[in-house]
Amino acid sequence: MKKFAQLFSELESSNKTNDKIAALVNYFESADEKDKIWCLALFTGKRPKRPVKTTLMKEWVVEVSKIPDWLFLECYSTVGDLGETLSLLLPPPAQIHDKPLHQWMEEIKMLYPHTDEEKKAYVTEAWNGLNANERFIFNKLIGGSFRIGVSHKMLVNALARYSGEDASSLMHSIMGKWDVTTTRFTELINGETINADNSRPYPFCLAYPLEGEPEELGKITNWSAEYKWDGIRGQIVKRNNEIFIWSRGEELVTDQFPDLVEAVAGINHDFVADGEILVVKDGRVMNFNELQKRLNRKTVSAKMLKELPAGFYAYDLPEFGFEDLRNRPLTERRNKLRSFWPQTSRLLLSENLGFESWDHLAEIRQQSREVNSEGIMLKRLDSPYHSGRKRGDWWKWKVDPMTIDAVLIYAQKGSGRRSAYYTDYTFAIRDNDKLVTIAKAYSGLTDKEIMEITRFVRDNSLEKFGPVRTVKPELVFEIAFEGIGYSSRHKSGVAVRFPRIARWRRDKSVDEIDTIESVKALIR
Repeated sequence: MKKFAQLFSELESSNKTNDKIAALVNYFESADEKDKIWCLALFTGKRPKRPVKTTLMKEWVVEVSKIPDWLFLECYSTVGDLGETLSLLLPPPAQIHDKPLHQWMEEIKMLYPHTDEEKKAYVTEAWNGLNANERFIFNKLIGGSFRIGVSHKMLVNALARYSGEDASSLMHSIMGKWDVTTTRFTELINGETINADNSRPYPFCLAYPLEGEPEELGKITNWSAEYKWDGIRGQIVKRNNEIFIWSRGEELVTDQFPDLVEAVAGINHDFVADGEILVVKDGRVMNFNELQKRLNRKTVSAKMLKELPAGFYAYDLPEFGFEDLRNRPLTERRNKLRSFWPQTSRLLLSENLGFESWDHLAEIRQQSREVNSEGIMLKRLDSPYHSGRKRGDWWKWKVDPMTIDAVLIYAQKGSGRRSAYYTDYTFAIRDNDKLVTIAKAYSGLTDKEIMEITRFVRDNSLEKFGPVRTVKPELVFEIAFEGIGYSSRHKSGVAVRFPRIARWRRDKSVDEIDTIESVKALIR
């Protein structure tokens, strides 16, 4: 645990990719084999089910530390992270637990069916033998809130540097279906498990945002263009009569889309198709909010299957008939895809957009929201299907974001390096004579602006709800977002997609913010 806690601390204390990779490599070079496989499991989301409720952990800390509830809440609001608050409030350890990470994880797994009293005895005993940093990690692991700022690509790059193995093969291995209790670290990174798993997807080929003018890309005859759909990027894998659907987040979502599974079952070929999962009704791509209603459900009702039918817009073919096509040019992969893809109401082909000039394509892009598209994808006709991003092959040329003016009404302190400042904001718009929340945003301001807002929050707080402060509705901000749709889960009746702060509108008063009517007018 000590080495893993040190690794976590080094990863959290730096925002430089090379420093994080170096810390990971150092850990892989020095850690126990069983600890290394658990490290991979935790960093790729293969965590055991949460055995202890955080409300119980809070009660136990209050009891052990002998502090009143109000003081705990004050500490929590200052620190901004529950796991860290718990670790800091506990008294110094009376002993030393020197168990390795894998032993802690096995014990945590076994804890789930025990009674609350048995869990309390285990957790308090663990706290009594760990220092503050180790307790912080332990609290995250046992409370189910373990998160780390390490992307799968960064993890793979560190493994490649450590092992000398090909990054693409490593991505195959860690994205595949493997069990942390039965898989050895060496066999995983050596690729010994990847051929036995019919479900494995390929690392997704990703695009860079187009920041300049499209004319800089050269001749239009070297490029294909298609709509950039606002859904869930996915790969449908069909091998040996088994069907799997993977999201770009490297999660199996097969059970969430039984209608797609049924449609794919009728294709008499083995393949891996890359594309976009959307709700497609009566031939029209629906707003992302409609798709969101189908996500993360254990079961999908017959009513939902009828009202929100899933569609898959295919646009690439990394594998066909067990043959890896990724190094073939895009034109060849697309021709093969077109030759067998059925193009039904469920399985569609993201066709190339015909354009005569870059100016013509710009006009198509400007109208893309009319079909619920985010813009245009540009792909070199000779490009391979590479792993991750490679500058120059695929570009996403998105339409300019939508914007509204909203007023700040709630603020909460951040975590980690920002735990002393109010950095999490909730904004509202006007609904007749009242304000209704429209979005939360965390990014888009300078450090100087954050400090200025923090002073405003301290001087103008109206109410306290744990770590959240209600503030005077005076500061107006321009909020940018990628999409908007109706939502029954929000007081305003609408939800925006990917909100962020575009700028602080010091020139506007609260009387000039957007209304619910003007915001709903943006929904198509």
